[in-house]
Amino acid sequence: MKINQSSLPFHPYILLFISILSVSISSIMIKSSDTPTSVAGMYRLYISVIIMLPFVPWKTLRSSEMNQKDWSTVFLAGLFLGLYFLCWMESLVYTSVASSMVILSLQPLFVLIGSYFMFRERTNILTILCLIAALLGSVIIAWGDIGVSREALIGDGLSLLGTILVSAYMLAGQKVSRKIDANLYSVIVFFLGGSVMLVYCLLNNITLTQYDSSDWTYFLLLAVIPTIFGQYIFNLLLKSIGATTVSVGIIGEPVLAIILAYLFLGETISIFQFIGGLITLLGMSMYFWLQSLNYSDEVNV
Repeated sequence: MKINQSSLPFHPYILLFISILSVSISSIMIKSSDTPTSVAGMYRLYISVIIMLPFVPWKTLRSSEMNQKDWSTVFLAGLFLGLYFLCWMESLVYTSVASSMVILSLQPLFVLIGSYFMFRERTNILTILCLIAALLGSVIIAWGDIGVSREALIGDGLSLLGTILVSAYMLAGQKVSRKIDANLYSVIVFFLGGSVMLVYCLLNNITLTQYDSSDWTYFLLLAVIPTIFGQYIFNLLLKSIGATTVSVGIIGEPVLAIILAYLFLGETISIFQFIGGLITLLGMSMYFWLQSLNYSDEVNV
């Protein structure tokens, strides 16, 4: 997929780095709170919607090329987003974060396959090798912490389902990205995703109120940092660099999370994390370098 920088304030890869860094910070924030993750996820998305509403260009709806099938795709994207959050959170009840991370790192492969069938995007062998190297590094990062338990199969299954859902979310977003404004799209899918988690909370009798002021500050920060500066930028980039490249960037999240945990939480870096992180960064750097050549070629045309 050729890179299109039209309407972007910065180079796409600068925005991608900002979004990955923002999502990585969320892991430190989540460790600092004991509120139910489903509640935090719900308010995270709902507060993001409230913040973004004034910036939605509603007038573009009149000239929109969206048809009924496209709106159905947007609805499915919101559903996929909410279900992804739920599957990912529930998987951690049964299996380790390390095991879930290994499975989640398969997201670029699912998106790559989906992009071929949906958009006929072709990828050369060298690019695929760079992607495999990045995935291998992710596996090495988690390998030292993977544990085996009787319930691990359930957790791994939920994690795999979550990976498929978030891949479908990315592909759905790319499918309609050229027909709908990114702000409008994000507001809709964030609202739908938050509503999915609201239903989950109600069905499980999880209280929606009675939280401390520090918890509400936490919800607000989750909305601003990993959602608006993270997920929203991901949605913004779907039109310019595509779902596959965005997904490859997300592989770098564990690496940044490990570095941030070392700097701010005093956590140590294991030999597996160090070697795996280097391999992941090397694979990602080569992948993005190859993709940036397409960007340079397009600019010079």
